[in-house]
Amino acid sequence: MSAPCQQPAAPPATSVPLPPPAPAARRPAVDWRIRFAALSLIWGFSFLLIKVGTQGFAPFQVTLGRLLAGTAVLAVAMAMRRERLPRSARTWGHITVAAFFLNALPFSLFSYAELTIPSTLAGICNATSPLWGMALSVVALSEDRPTRRRVAGLGVGFLGVLTVLGAWQGFSGLDLAGTGMALLASFSYAVGWIYVRRTLTGTGSSTLTLTGSQLFIGTLQLAVVTPVFTSAPDTFPLLPTLSVLALGALGTGLAVLLQYGLVQEVGPTTGQMVTYFIPVIATAAGVALLGEQLSWNTPVGAVIVLAGAALTQSRPSAAAARARTADDRTKRLSRT
Repeated sequence: MSAPCQQPAAPPATSVPLPPPAPAARRPAVDWRIRFAALSLIWGFSFLLIKVGTQGFAPFQVTLGRLLAGTAVLAVAMAMRRERLPRSARTWGHITVAAFFLNALPFSLFSYAELTIPSTLAGICNATSPLWGMALSVVALSEDRPTRRRVAGLGVGFLGVLTVLGAWQGFSGLDLAGTGMALLASFSYAVGWIYVRRTLTGTGSSTLTLTGSQLFIGTLQLAVVTPVFTSAPDTFPLLPTLSVLALGALGTGLAVLLQYGLVQEVGPTTGQMVTYFIPVIATAAGVALLGEQLSWNTPVGAVIVLAGAALTQSRPSAAAARARTADDRTKRLSRT
């Protein structure tokens, strides 16, 4: 299906364009709630898989393997659906920029961050993406005007970040470099979403084509960078290798297809709600399977972050929007 490219509130572990809802030709064999739960689990466990992958490979190698596996899955899906690659050089140029900000840079930053911070903290930092997105959209998107509720959500969200980081303790015991890289990765997602919204909307290519092309370009970017900063691994330890393959094939490949189908069936609002389950699952996985320590401020701060993120994504009712438009029109007339 060829459609304009829309961005989610915070697609976390993969960050790809979302398709608009469309009537399905037939009802999928698996109920959307089951697919929603599967998508939440896949993306929630992605941070654990990154942590395990970095125990056997350099961060750039983890990212390259992830992108290779994810691209392979989407290439098969594109071939089965007979999707055509974009033909415009301009479109490929925009895809190259999007691949950097939505894949190559944030994936690498999360891999480096998890060398020194728990996967639980990385998952929570990922949840700040809607906060960065809302702050940037005020500057970059003239049609995306802030409301009092959304501004309040921004403040609440960053209060949650400070709670997670234990600001009142002077950030003691916290690796600032690793945490900063995780937050920068989330910021990169927000930059990428806004860039895609401004440049790739209405290109005529389907969302699956744009996403597959984006992952392919991201793979090429890492293929150039990785040999420069790392040496080829001497061995391929089983568990880290399986983690990287699962991270790419499931978290960056299959998850995209699940998300694509969910948004088409139930709409972007419901489809993007998966964002709010990811830090919960990432935290549970890190504590239960990796034995990571969890102080009280981490889950409390995570709840505050998610509450703020939810507020930043809220939209006024139709009546309120009409009233605000009329008020703006009155103000403009009064100045003339």
